[in-house]
Amino acid sequence: MVIADQIALTAPHSPLSTSIKSNLYQKVCRKKWRSDLVIFVPILLIVTMVSSLFNTIQSVTISALERLSIKSGRRPWLIFVAAISAAVVWSAIAIPAQAYQFQILPSSPVRGDTLSVVIRTETAGEAPTVTVGGETYPSFLLSGNRYRAFIPTSPNTKAGKLTLQINGSEGNENVAVNIGARNFPTQYITLSGASADLEGTDYEFDRLDELRALRTPERYWNGPMGRPSTGYISSTYGLQRYYNGVFAEDYYHRGVDYAAGNGSPIYAPAAGKIIVVGRVEDGFELNGNTIGIDHGQGVTSVMIHLSGFAVKEGDQVEKGQLIGYMGSTGFASGPNLHWGLFVNGVAVDPVPWRYDGIE
Repeated sequence: MVIADQIALTAPHSPLSTSIKSNLYQKVCRKKWRSDLVIFVPILLIVTMVSSLFNTIQSVTISALERLSIKSGRRPWLIFVAAISAAVVWSAIAIPAQAYQFQILPSSPVRGDTLSVVIRTETAGEAPTVTVGGETYPSFLLSGNRYRAFIPTSPNTKAGKLTLQINGSEGNENVAVNIGARNFPTQYITLSGASADLEGTDYEFDRLDELRALRTPERYWNGPMGRPSTGYISSTYGLQRYYNGVFAEDYYHRGVDYAAGNGSPIYAPAAGKIIVVGRVEDGFELNGNTIGIDHGQGVTSVMIHLSGFAVKEGDQVEKGQLIGYMGSTGFASGPNLHWGLFVNGVAVDPVPWRYDGIE
């Protein structure tokens, strides 16, 4: 009704002029109605197929139509179809279709954070993957057609643009994420005696590599992780270090250290399965007595320097369960617990997992 009213308001006032123009208009219409019909039918079919797009551009189209109708004063239905068709073509060109719907958290990540990429597909099926810098990470089903992949970052990750490629049966899509800068402090460690000469064994390295390579489909953890020790934090994640005055190149502290008395209790930070119980006498010389926990879906914990164990390999543990006792075995300057949290094989900052929880 708005369009009809606007056309009526702009009609000429002279009766003679109106009559002449009306006759001419009718003649033109009689000659061209067949060609108009040929044009109108296919356009109508196109409009019907893209009706969902029309909803997003409806207000723009109506405004344009009103202006065109006011100026022309005739054949408004053809103007309407032309306007809709033009808007649809413009939308298809200007806005490329997305293969997936996704959400990336945290919204402003920094080095050391774990990126949680939630992907929604059109239908449930094969889980998509996410590739970053040549490394491909799996996703796991959350519910329905929603999947989640974890992308680890560390102090070795360059600040700036990070490109994620989502790959799946519904196509590939690139997503750019900005990784914020983060400075890590420097720590000076003095070692003496036999611990200063420890280099580690292939046995302990291989066992821990096997742990970090796990991508168990089951998810054992739920909600924020807990504090594994009641001791105070003696070293934070990401530290750079000097050992006996020598800077450790390409090194960063791959976890959080807690200091307390020898024999103090150590608790599981989250539910999981005990995969590694490594003893000094079996070859865990550098890490000392070690516990490795699989939390599922590429998330693992490593607890080192222990004095003793309260679990064995294969045990299922719950968050807060006693698993061992603090010590100073291996490459340690005193009684402490080193807790390393690994996501898809990369040591990430455990703090966001403790306070915010990552689902």
